[in-house]
Amino acid sequence: MPTVTVHEFEFLGMQAIVASPRMLAALDLAERVARTSATVLVQGESGSGKELVARALHHLSLRSSRPWVDISCGALPEHLIESELFGYERGAFSGADSAKPGLFELAHTGTLFLDEIGELEPRMQVKLLRVLDGMPYYRLGGTKKITVDVRVLAATNVDLEVAVGEGRFRRDLYHRLSQMTLRVPPLRERPEDVQALALHFLHLHDAAVRISPEALDALVRHSWPGNVRELRNVVTRAAILARSGLIVTSDLDLPVRLQSIPSRVPVEMAVSNYGGLAQTQPAHGAILDGMERETIMRVLDETRGHRQRAADLLGISRRTLSRKLRQYRLEEEPSGVSVNGGKWNHDRELPGKTA
Repeated sequence: MPTVTVHEFEFLGMQAIVASPRMLAALDLAERVARTSATVLVQGESGSGKELVARALHHLSLRSSRPWVDISCGALPEHLIESELFGYERGAFSGADSAKPGLFELAHTGTLFLDEIGELEPRMQVKLLRVLDGMPYYRLGGTKKITVDVRVLAATNVDLEVAVGEGRFRRDLYHRLSQMTLRVPPLRERPEDVQALALHFLHLHDAAVRISPEALDALVRHSWPGNVRELRNVVTRAAILARSGLIVTSDLDLPVRLQSIPSRVPVEMAVSNYGGLAQTQPAHGAILDGMERETIMRVLDETRGHRQRAADLLGISRRTLSRKLRQYRLEEEPSGVSVNGGKWNHDRELPGKTA
């Protein structure tokens, strides 16, 4: 296996290990975009490194000494998202015993990162658009308008153009968010990063454990539908199972079907509108959909159908997992559905298990 040059960065406390030309190009473009005031949409698969790129945008910007505030739009229900973003006054609702500033206020003069923006409900999309257009807003229950100076970064693993076409996302908000679009390539298209990250995660877990060349090659050839999160889990588990301090291929426990996919899947290259980062569009979308479906089924089986744990392992929100289950027609019937021989039913635990 050829030697690669590894670059180490740190953005707002998040360490980045980068060796692939694709990811270095993404960070180079992020550095050029960072010093502008443009709203940036970061797109990419779950676990591919979108938050890392967003943090790099703030770290390298003229607002780097100002607040960095982030929120996952898929982690909270609609009514909580509104109060978190815009704040509330005392007595605005039951339990509002004191006033609370929203995240827009907390990020004043700095950067607000909206992760999983594709999960935002339609009503909130309207309110967010008005604020992005510079309109003052009220806290919940408030009577005084608030004006903020905030740079907004957003990230999503959802194809927002498709969501716009299906009526799930506002076209005007999409264009407002995507003044500049950065696309983070998936791990399967960054074999150099697989090697560098695997050795990094192994060192973090136990510097005394080594990995065989065959096992490292198997990692590079794996398709990584769960991207960096999946790689870290696989390496950590293999380090625990390894005998005599050496990880061999059998310790990795990678699905044979996915290992057989070559590391460099044929792709069609397309350049983004802004001419910087090249975006790769896999020529075999059906294969990738099948791999994603297979991974979801496998993780649900491993977690005995516990959806929140499965979502955590996959690196997505529970809402995204539910949408994927509907997309692949894996949503269970009331009587339960058999997945790889096992039954799963929402977040039901096995007898004797604790949450």
